[in-house]
Amino acid sequence: MNDLTLGLAIAGALAVAGVLIYNRLQERRARRQAEQAFASTHGDALMDGRREPRFAAARAPAANAAAPDPRVDYIVSLELPPSAEGLLGEAWQPVAKRFSQRALLFRERPGACAAALQLVSRAGVVPEPELIEFRSAVESLAASLGGRARAPGMREALQAARELDGACAEVDIQVALHVVGVAPQQDFAGQPFQAAPREDGVTLTLDVARTADPERSYDAMARAGQALARAQGGRLVDDEGRELDERALATIRAQLAAVRSVLARRGIEPGSPLALRLFS
Repeated sequence: MNDLTLGLAIAGALAVAGVLIYNRLQERRARRQAEQAFASTHGDALMDGRREPRFAAARAPAANAAAPDPRVDYIVSLELPPSAEGLLGEAWQPVAKRFSQRALLFRERPGACAAALQLVSRAGVVPEPELIEFRSAVESLAASLGGRARAPGMREALQAARELDGACAEVDIQVALHVVGVAPQQDFAGQPFQAAPREDGVTLTLDVARTADPERSYDAMARAGQALARAQGGRLVDDEGRELDERALATIRAQLAAVRSVLARRGIEPGSPLALRLFS
């Protein structure tokens, strides 16, 4: 995913603090427009370049696989005869290959399983033609095995997915703190934030929605930045080079509670398996 960014002015005080905050709304729009423009002729190439959810489609439906979620996935229920049990894995392979790791097959009970397609991620919402193709492929699979498929309405599913995508885009932010005047190479192994060297120091970054307990993780990041600055005679600054004092750091932290609140209204906990899929 490109690192095109848009400063998110959640509050005037945050703008004063001047901390680097990335918002991926523009990224979602740009990628969605590109995918819609080229989906019919370049679908496979575009799909290969996406950052997809990190779970593999099973060769056969696994009893302990992560269940699909109707808030994120388009779920088709399959009723299959006992004779189809040994054939399902092979029949699923073309679907898994076409839709890569966005497709999930899940056993509900003997003779019944669900085929799901993830509709929402940081790449945006799956285009309607792709959803139609998935539904048709699953219905054909069921028919070939002597079973039947029951699918929800596509229009309603896509509308709900677009609403969720819009809500997620508004809170899809990263917070970055810069420690300047220190050695670029530092060891932050095991921390809930990312660290990257820069010419004059280190940048610490927190991917808010993908981080469990973002406020506590932010506190850990701020403390680590302050400690490093003190130890090596550096400074903790924003992307404009302005020093971040305790008041500025507290102002930034307050915004993370707002992000958590927005996600909570959708039943999404930052850092949860659902959040990791949505913000992949």
